[in-house]
Amino acid sequence: MQTPVTTLDASSAGTVELADAIFNLEPRPDLIQRTVRWQLLKRMAGTHHAQDRSEVTVTGKKMYKQKGTGGARHGDKSVPQWRGGGKAFGPKPRSHAIALPKKVRALALRHALSAKAKAGEIVVLEKAASADGKTKGLKAQLAALGLTNALFIDGTDLDIGFVQAVRNIPNIDLLPVPAPPEAGADQGRRRRPRGALQMSKLKAYDIIRAPVITEKATMASEANQVIFKVARSATKPEIKAAVEQLFNVKVKAVNTIVRKGKLKAFKGIVARQGEIKKAIVTLEEGHSIDITTGL
Repeated sequence: MQTPVTTLDASSAGTVELADAIFNLEPRPDLIQRTVRWQLLKRMAGTHHAQDRSEVTVTGKKMYKQKGTGGARHGDKSVPQWRGGGKAFGPKPRSHAIALPKKVRALALRHALSAKAKAGEIVVLEKAASADGKTKGLKAQLAALGLTNALFIDGTDLDIGFVQAVRNIPNIDLLPVPAPPEAGADQGRRRRPRGALQMSKLKAYDIIRAPVITEKATMASEANQVIFKVARSATKPEIKAAVEQLFNVKVKAVNTIVRKGKLKAFKGIVARQGEIKKAIVTLEEGHSIDITTGL
């Protein structure tokens, strides 16, 4: 769709083509309502709190004796039916946020922009710049354009004069566009090739806790396997990288098992042991680890 381009001096500067997939859709109020509700609920602090009967400050003494008064039986005064007692089922601190898929949010934004475009509330400026950086001059220019409540969306490099002039005008905001990632830049661990997980030696020692020296571990060594106690949150690629770095070997496969904690009694105290995660590491042919020499 063709949209006119204007300048801060309210003069025409031609037209620009806007994408129909973003600015020329038929607005759907249901999508916009869902997104606005998601934003408002996510913004709520959720710090509301009412004291229940276990939190109010009253005496815990029984009000009067159980029998012989002719009245109903009562305990202390913290119950909800008495003045000064706790609130029954009152609000507690919680998060009001709800889930909304990213694709729905992006679609709602496109429909909101289309609704603005249909209402004629999208203004395309040729350049957002101010020579002197004075608020008074910019305020007069915006008044000539009829802009009293607006959001300016500019590129990555903002004009410093325009930034200084616009920040003192109420109901006028300026939003820069973040720069796109550079080509070939590492976008995180998800894009690393398999087998290229790198870590420091300290990180490796945090993952590999200790070797397991048991009869079962001895039998597993005959199949070129070594058993280690590892961190509970360690993943198989991390375990593989840690073993290869610490022992300078090639790992063929990694299997993990988690032993649930058992109830143990010691001097009359019963407690549950913590969970233990073990890794069964299978080495490539020609590689071995002598766990009797220690880490």
